[in-house]
Amino acid sequence: MNISLCDDNAVERAYIKNIVLDWALQSGALVSAREYPSAETLLFSYPDCPPDILLLDVEMPGMNGVELAKKLRAQAETAQIVFITGYPDFIAEGYEVEALHYLVKPVTPEKLFEVLDRAAVKIEQSERKILVPFDGGEIALPLREIRYIEARRQYSLIRAAAGEYRLKVPISELEKRLDGYFMRVQRSFIVNLREVLRINRTEVILRSGEAVPISRGMAETVGKRIIELF
Repeated sequence: MNISLCDDNAVERAYIKNIVLDWALQSGALVSAREYPSAETLLFSYPDCPPDILLLDVEMPGMNGVELAKKLRAQAETAQIVFITGYPDFIAEGYEVEALHYLVKPVTPEKLFEVLDRAAVKIEQSERKILVPFDGGEIALPLREIRYIEARRQYSLIRAAAGEYRLKVPISELEKRLDGYFMRVQRSFIVNLREVLRINRTEVILRSGEAVPISRGMAETVGKRIIELF
């Protein structure tokens, strides 16, 4: 889960980041927390590192947090937005951008934990899924649960935490249904980068212990993409 913190005050950012990391430790969530000193810097890096949760200071020089949120919503971005402010004056504007919550400074760990719990539930409920055949029917498989996809002649084999699923769909067609956390590492393999534990010259090792072959020269490209995302 990617969480972005945007505040022009470095001390405030560090304080909120520590709470986020404590929450991740206690909840067992795999979290990448990124800091941004301005709305402009966050907006610039957004396409490469889209966050699941945005913790936005409202009062910042230049573009403020509400203006940033409106720009993102105009682009149909669905991140869970939490405003952090010293003043409650902007609460009405938060409804325009479907903000999850407003936190008034000073933020307590207990309150931020509660809001992050709510955000995590909403993310789980709204996350993208793919329909796969199962026991004569279909189930909606969350993309996060997919480890990798392998091309098998006219079929595609999805390997997930709960097992494997065979679809009579070309891997190139499945690739269009995935999100930015998936990467084609070889002609016949697509990997969920959330699942990558380490990389060597010939294969990607997943957290499950499975090894997926990669094309020659792809190791550096995969590594750079993981750094961008996490």
